[in-house]
Formats: sequence, structure tokens, C-alpha cells
Amino acid sequence: MIAKKGAFARGLGAAMGLATAGLLLAGGGAAASSLKAGGLTSQPIGHYEFCKSYPRECAIRPRDEGPERFTSKLWRDLVAVNATVNAAVKPLNDIDIFGKEEVWAYPDGVGDCEDYVLEKRRQLERRGVSLSNLLITVVRKPDGEGHAVLTVRTERGDFILDNLTGTVKLWDRTGYRYLKRQASDHTGRWVSLRRDSNPLVGAVRP
Repeated sequence: MIAKKGAFARGLGAAMGLATAGLLLAGGGAAASSLKAGGLTSQPIGHYEFCKSYPRECAIRPRDEGPERFTSKLWRDLVAVNATVNAAVKPLNDIDIFGKEEVWAYPDGVGDCEDYVLEKRRQLERRGVSLSNLLITVVRKPDGEGHAVLTVRTERGDFILDNLTGTVKLWDRTGYRYLKRQASDHTGRWVSLRRDSNPLVGAVRP
């Protein structure tokens, strides 16, 4: 997915994010909003191929001790990583980069939506966030197009890091329809989020 992002939009997103953080840290606003995971489901073909290139990354079984504790540091990390990666990576689709579709890879200056997600996940893990709470997620945009985002599970709800916006939002404020995401206890497995008979990305069965 290709999108243009300006400095004003990034600054506005950061300001809105700080206001959101203040409410959450103070215990205000709505109750925690979390996605409900279902059973095991098909693995996106792009992730399957990624796992062949990075087998160790897809064989990790993190201990799921529940959602991440929501702190001011965590919020600063989410906002900073989302903004930094969005600014550092130029949006370009897989056909233009690799000459074929459904290639998931760490971005080298350019990348598609899944590549942004992989880099954000890597950077947040380095900052101490558990992989059980950093979940690659496949969604459907309002226009029907498939898209990938990073879900961060916290005690204050599931937050979404997205290359199409500088604002870190709760999942139910994005306007997306959620289809599937990585399992919290195995980095190579996926679980359903909502029933959908028309998956938007190629997939292989587990």
C-alpha cells in the first residue's frame, strides 16, 4: 500500500497520541478494547516464505503472560517506533521491489505494508516488549483492499501501528475489519479474528 505522509500530519498524529496516552494513564476513557482471537488458521503465504528465509524467527514460542503493562515509556516507544519507521521507509509495492507479489522482508529503505510491520516488531522487541504482544495482523481496509498492521496487546487494549497513519490507535478506532494475526504463543502460527470466506492475501494451511 502506497501513501503520502507530510510533516504536519505526523506532528498532528503525535499530538493526538500524547493526548490519548494521558487519558489512558489516568484511567480515563473507555474500557480496554481487545481483539478476540479464535482458533488456528491459515498462514499468509508471504509469512510462510519469510519463515523459510528466517526459520528461527518463526519457531519462537514466547511465554504468554498476558497483555503488556501500559506505561508512559511503552506509549512513547509505540509512538516513536511508528513514526520513525514510517518516515524511514519509502512505500513501494512488492512488484516494484522484487518483481513479484507477497514478499515479506525487512525493509532496506523501501517496503510494502508487511515490511513496515516486521521492522516495527523488531524495534519494539529490542525495547523490551514481549513477542507475545507484538502480533502481525491482516486486515481489510474500508475500500476492501488487504493490508497488514502491527497489533500491540496492552492492559489498556490492543493498539495498532500502521504505515498509513502517524497516529497509534486502539484497534476498534481504525475502521479496519480484522481477519487474522500471529498466535501469541508461537511466532510461526496464526489465529483467526473474524470469520471471512474471502481472505485477501495468499495463504497456506498450518
